[in-house]
Amino acid sequence: MDQRLSFVTLAVPDLEAARRFYLDGLGWEAALDVPGEVGMIKVADRVVLSLWSEAGFEAEVGPIRRGDGAIPLTLAHNVATTEEADAVLVAAREAGAADVRLGVARDWGGYSGYFTDPGGFCWEVAVNPGPIGQEVLP
Repeated sequence: MDQRLSFVTLAVPDLEAARRFYLDGLGWEAALDVPGEVGMIKVADRVVLSLWSEAGFEAEVGPIRRGDGAIPLTLAHNVATTEEADAVLVAAREAGAADVRLGVARDWGGYSGYFTDPGGFCWEVAVNPGPIGQEVLP
């Protein structure tokens, strides 16, 4: 098996709210948009973020497990500077992110903040000064 990731699929409770957040709010462009079913956004070379209605997800994958607390997953958007990170976090807030935690210097030497999309998925916006952090920048 090749070492790669092709799709990240988020089962969202309200596909239209997710669409408004990512497409209208953040200004991302859909590669595929099937109202009420799925939206796909090319987020990197050969990587797609798929927003799938919970009903469609459960029909194919199985029941969604629910419970208190944060979903044990973060998606990350890395940028080169703290100013860029702050600007992304402000844009997420303006797009309707429910929970925005502003960027702060981290013990690991970087800088990061978080926002939560309408489906409850947490995004980290980070400046990672290490080699792996630099490798993921455009």
